[in-house]
This record gives sequence, C-alpha cells and structure tokens, in this order.
Amino acid sequence: MEKLINDFSFGLFFWQTLLFLALIILMKKFAWKPILNAVNEREKSIEDALNEAKKAREEMALLKAENDKILKEAKIERDSILKEAREAKDSIIAQAKETAQASADRLVENAKIAINNEKAAAMTDLKNQVAQLSIDVAEKVLRKELSDKSAQEALAKEIINDAKLN
Repeated sequence: MEKLINDFSFGLFFWQTLLFLALIILMKKFAWKPILNAVNEREKSIEDALNEAKKAREEMALLKAENDKILKEAKIERDSILKEAREAKDSIIAQAKETAQASADRLVENAKIAINNEKAAAMTDLKNQVAQLSIDVAEKVLRKELSDKSAQEALAKEIINDAKLN
C-alpha cells in the first residue's frame, strides 16, 4: 500500500479519471439506452408470457370444467338410454309371455273342444252301436218267442196296456 502512495501521479490520475468519465458518457449515450431497452423489452415479453400462461391456465380450467360437465351429461344420457333399453326389454319379454300364454291357453281350449267333440262322437257312435246291437238282440229274441200265434197276441196286448199307462 505504501508503494502505491509513493508512486501516485496526479497527471496519470487526472487522465484516467477523464477517460473513465468519457467512457461513462459514451456508454450512457450509445450503450446504456439499448441495454435498458433490451432489458425492458425482455421484462415486457416475460410479463406477456406470464399473462398468456395465466390465460391459458384459466382457459384450461374452463375447458376442464366444460369437459366434466359434458362427461356428466353423457353419463346421465347413457344411464337414461340403458334404463329405456331395460324397460323396452322387460316390456318385450312381458308381451312375449302374454302372447305365449294366450297362445297356450287357446291351444288348450282348442284341444279341450276337440277332445269333447271326439268324446261326443265316440259316445254317439257307441250309442248307435248299442242301439243297433239291442235291436238285433231284441229282434232275435222276438223272432224266437213270437214264432207261435198265441205268444204274438199276448205280446200285443201287453204293449197296448203299457202304452195306455204312459
């Protein structure tokens, strides 16, 4: 430090100070404004970028909310469609059961009618056969018993008496 104080020259100090001040003035005039402008532009672009990012976040939040709303509506609509499909399925099944039951009832009724008709026809046929058989038996019995004249007269009187009673 002492060496610096001993070697100190006022002329050199003056010229160095003068050159330093000239350098500062030149820097202020030619370099300082462009540097400050560049810094200000950079600051403004950063601020704009932050504002844009904030807008983008807000838009994303709105889009997310809208997507959630659309998704919720889609789920509600899907549930509604599924419910309608289930109801339609149940209705179709119930209608098919009713149709099948009605058809089965109709078939059973037709079968009963056919059975009764067949039964009546069989009974009529059986009665006709029994009547024919009875007539045949009666004819044979009467021929055998009425071969003589006195038996015929007795039978005729008996039939007349029975006819008067009724």
